[in-house]
Amino acid sequence: MTRLSLRPWLWPALLGVVVALIAYQATLRRTPNVLMAAAERRLAKVGGVNVFAHTPLATQRSRAVVRPSPDLAYSSCVFDLSKGVVTIDVAPVPARYWSLSVFDARTDVAFVRNNVETRGQPIRVALLTPGQVAPAGYQPVTVSGGHGVALIRVLVDDRTQFPAIDAARRGSRCGVAAAG
Repeated sequence: MTRLSLRPWLWPALLGVVVALIAYQATLRRTPNVLMAAAERRLAKVGGVNVFAHTPLATQRSRAVVRPSPDLAYSSCVFDLSKGVVTIDVAPVPARYWSLSVFDARTDVAFVRNNVETRGQPIRVALLTPGQVAPAGYQPVTVSGGHGVALIRVLVDDRTQFPAIDAARRGSRCGVAAAG
């Protein structure tokens, strides 16, 4: 009797489990893209696309970067490779620590370097998709999805030094490479 009473519920229960697993997988696959698209829209409002936006030091109200550190100065470049290769030139900054991180359309890290690794020298990278070629003098970085965010972070351990740090970081550039 118990066996017969479970049978009508077996297929609907299995169908429910299958639908739940499909929904779970779809959510896992789409969430990074949705989150990055939202971050790109928010950051592009600050500075545009394929150009660095150099924001002031974080305050309690700062939210262009999720939970920004008050000890870091942020410069962000929302990039779009549909117009061509995007080059990034990061100028050395008079700070104890600075870095460049590049995040692709799925929020994955495509590239990261800091001043310790570069021995304080400039960073020159070309963001590209498969089939594109980096200009001479630029390290090629292949980015999946064709868009994302490049983020410069600079440690400001002495706020009186921020004007010099800010002036130096404004020497960094992000933009579509000239065709040639």
